[in-house]
Amino acid sequence: MNDKLILITGGSSGIGKAAAMNLYGQGARIIIQARNLEKLKSAALEIDPSGERVSYYSTDLTNQDQVISAAHQMVEKLGVPDVVINSAGAGEWLSLKEASVSHYKDTMDTPYMATALTCKVFYDLMQSRGDGHFIIINSAACYFSFPVATGYTPGRWAMLGFSRSFQADLSDTNFKVSMIAFGKVESPYFENNPRSEERIPKIANWLIPTMSLKTTGEVIARNIMTKKAVVIKPFLMSLFVFLNRLFPGIFRWLMRITGYK
Repeated sequence: MNDKLILITGGSSGIGKAAAMNLYGQGARIIIQARNLEKLKSAALEIDPSGERVSYYSTDLTNQDQVISAAHQMVEKLGVPDVVINSAGAGEWLSLKEASVSHYKDTMDTPYMATALTCKVFYDLMQSRGDGHFIIINSAACYFSFPVATGYTPGRWAMLGFSRSFQADLSDTNFKVSMIAFGKVESPYFENNPRSEERIPKIANWLIPTMSLKTTGEVIARNIMTKKAVVIKPFLMSLFVFLNRLFPGIFRWLMRITGYK
């Protein structure tokens, strides 16, 4: 990792911040990007009190003009990133009855549009160098369907589709694309969306352990080295995904009967 330049969207908190702390500790230069300027400043100071190897950019990642402008500022000042980690995400788990009309646009804007815009802009900027690594952080919800997540889950399925298409597009190049899908993580997401936590299907809560933020940071750092196309963690979640492919009808039934009522 020594002296690699790594951009992390959603890097002011949660999984993105955990990745930033791990990668900084391994010698990388870090750029964190998110909307909230005060949270970015606080995270940057926590990661690197000297300010020598961490930079931050306040950006609305759903606004294409802001994404383009921030990207050019980064490249002019710091150079083209070696790795782009897309970790920006949001979206409460709501039923069709509970959700507003705007909820569906919001849950598609972040994470999907934020990821697609970021990857496109930096892919174009990497052309002169001819290589780069894009990592897309997703939820394992992208492999399942269950009640009361009518905006959140489609946004994550969109991320899965984008990842697969992006990988196919770049299969014969020196560019690499990885998708990392996590199960439940001890992160600020559930503090900000308490209703979402209680709506996780009970079968998942019973059988799949919750991951720590530190562990997610380690998984992401390892992926930069291995460049594996798809990573699903924890292991039991990867087993769930495999069995769901074999027995989709059974899993749809299990998700419904153990889902939130």
